[in-house]
Amino acid sequence: MKAVLGSSVITMALLTGCTGIPDGTEAVTGFELDRYLGQWYEIARLDHSFERGLDCVTATYSLRDDGGVRVINRGYNLEEQAWDEAEGRAYFIDDENVGRLKVSFFGPFYGGYNVLALDEEYQWALVAGPNRDYLWILSRTPEMDSAAENHLRQRAAELDFPTDELIDVTQGEECPSR
Repeated sequence: MKAVLGSSVITMALLTGCTGIPDGTEAVTGFELDRYLGQWYEIARLDHSFERGLDCVTATYSLRDDGGVRVINRGYNLEEQAWDEAEGRAYFIDDENVGRLKVSFFGPFYGGYNVLALDEEYQWALVAGPNRDYLWILSRTPEMDSAAENHLRQRAAELDFPTDELIDVTQGEECPSR
């Protein structure tokens, strides 16, 4: 089964085994996990084999009994007309007020999940992995306000991410009922 990524960093753990943060970037402070929980839609991402061919991608976060976060990533392959889903777990790396977590979908292997930008209402987020090879633009709604999306793309470019390589993720009528 292909792993789905959404806002979380899923097979990145196997690919990099790193819970770092890209040089020259900082995770958001004043992070409130309770407000971040719930469903997020992937608006754009950098390409990776574990998400290749997937659209309609979502990430859903909920609390685990052990104090961590349950992560469900789900995406739809429009060509094959099939859903793909992966379940993982995430834990804060340091301070719970900082948007830095480690995420695992494969046993003891963790990858970095770094929230680099987040609006005050928790309606959109810019998330990176441990380096500039991993980047996602997330929204609480399947269609994101274009001004907010442009803002996140510009912010990512300022942070030296290869924004010209971002893939727009199909969300909307093309997606079957979840």
